Amino acid sequence: MRRRLRILVAALFALPSALALAPSAHAADPTTMTSGFYVDPDSSAKRWVAANPGDGRASAINASIANTPMARWFGSWSGTIGTATGAYAGAADNSDKLPVLVAYNIYNRDYCGGHSAGGAASPSAYANWIAQFAGGIAGRPAVVILEPDSLGDYGCMTQAQIDEREAMLTNALAQFSRQAPNTWVYMDAGNPGWVAPATMAQRLHEAGLRQAHGFSLNVSNYFTTAENTAFGNAVNSELSARYGYTKPFVVDTSRNGNGSNGQWCNPAGRRIGTPTRTGGGAEMLLWIKTPGESDGNCGVGAGSTAGQFLPEVAYKMIYGY
Repeated sequence: MRRRLRILVAALFALPSALALAPSAHAADPTTMTSGFYVDPDSSAKRWVAANPGDGRASAINASIANTPMARWFGSWSGTIGTATGAYAGAADNSDKLPVLVAYNIYNRDYCGGHSAGGAASPSAYANWIAQFAGGIAGRPAVVILEPDSLGDYGCMTQAQIDEREAMLTNALAQFSRQAPNTWVYMDAGNPGWVAPATMAQRLHEAGLRQAHGFSLNVSNYFTTAENTAFGNAVNSELSARYGYTKPFVVDTSRNGNGSNGQWCNPAGRRIGTPTRTGGGAEMLLWIKTPGESDGNCGVGAGSTAGQFLPEVAYKMIYGY
């Protein structure tokens, strides 16, 4: 009941101002509709701890990683996507908590990087998938990170492929605006070591950023919060100068406690960062990538596949060695 009253009050106060905002604005702030962030009860870290209670690393992983609010990623492995996102958002809603979901199924996903290649079978298949994704969330409060790497991964793509990708993202934003009015959607903008701020601002704008709530930084990477904040502010300066608007941004702090050593794929010596919360120079600091999940068959994760939970990597990341 407490949350329902907050929703009603928020909606009543938001209505007059919402009418004056751009079409991308939502009537409610999902962070005020909930009492903190949702801890995924079925994360890879949670499952490993439950399956290995006698392991000497289990206690530390449980305390420092498994019980920290972090995002759940959704893709082809998620089954019927509307059912999956609906169940997850519904479970969080029943707990009066705010869930963070990652949409990771765009056609030609990781086309140039390759470690996480895959995605929907076609642009039309993706359009159907993302529409169901948004429909599953419906009116529940949520945060969505939209397609990590999708705007950074242009290096080997033709202009036709880039145009196709941007159209898919623009359509995705329209689906969330229409079907999930209490969801804040952040378009992924890579990290400070990938694409220059001016270039990223252009890509974000051309893919429909004006219709999103904001953009996300450092997903699955290691750059410090200060570096990401400076980069996000630089992107906003470009957006303001070129297009006349700015957007809030969030930073993935899950693995940036020691910063970056220049490597993005399972580098050694990294450390978990600031747990999920609001503020910190960005709108929110989030754990988007689960610490201990592999980036692919590389670095200290040699022999693993992207997304596989590696307990030794997770354990060392707690202590930074």
